[in-house]
Amino acid sequence: MSRKINIAIDGHSSCGKGTLAKNLAKELEYMFIDSGAMYRAVTLYLMQNDISLEEVQANPGVLLDIEISFRLDPMRGFYNTHLNGENVEREIRGMAVSSQVSQVSAVKEIREFLVDKQKRMGENKGVVMDGRDIGTVVFPDAELKIFMTAEPMVRAKRRYDELTEKGIPANLEEIYNNIRYRDEYDSSRDVSPLIQAPDAIVLNNTEMSREEQARIAVTWAKGVIMAG
Repeated sequence: MSRKINIAIDGHSSCGKGTLAKNLAKELEYMFIDSGAMYRAVTLYLMQNDISLEEVQANPGVLLDIEISFRLDPMRGFYNTHLNGENVEREIRGMAVSSQVSQVSAVKEIREFLVDKQKRMGENKGVVMDGRDIGTVVFPDAELKIFMTAEPMVRAKRRYDELTEKGIPANLEEIYNNIRYRDEYDSSRDVSPLIQAPDAIVLNNTEMSREEQARIAVTWAKGVIMAG
């Protein structure tokens, strides 16, 4: 049996990290973990329970009741995010959560809480995880690191199509403005800013189809696995 590795996929908002990660995980029969969805789930939990970021900073213990898992929907072919046992995929993708998640993910106590969970998920290898600081903070020793990017309007259109495909109401201009805001915020925040790991391979997918991206990434992954 070939060895298992961890794969870290980082990059800008809505550049297809999750789609690529899911395709890689499926091809390699690895576990897929959407770290961005974890931050969205925490954001939703705080909103539902009327917990402010100041409260979290003063008492990080309020986060201990949060359990997050991912379950594949075999009928529709994608993973749903579950918060404390409830499928919240639809809720966490809406603009109410999208407009708050960057501020939530910048809180040190929340990042420490989720990074600890993420590190434990990868202890036994065989994980594909996407996010913004996977290759730099969560899995700095990942055997394969990919940094993804694409033009903002291309990303906005892809996110719009993704949401409407799931039956979630969406506005293209609103999504575009949110993406530009998150690019700036995520890259300049004090805690775990979005930066490219020195040993990451850049994948600019502005003019690539999902199939082309997956084919390239699978080739990279199998090359690393075989080289080990």
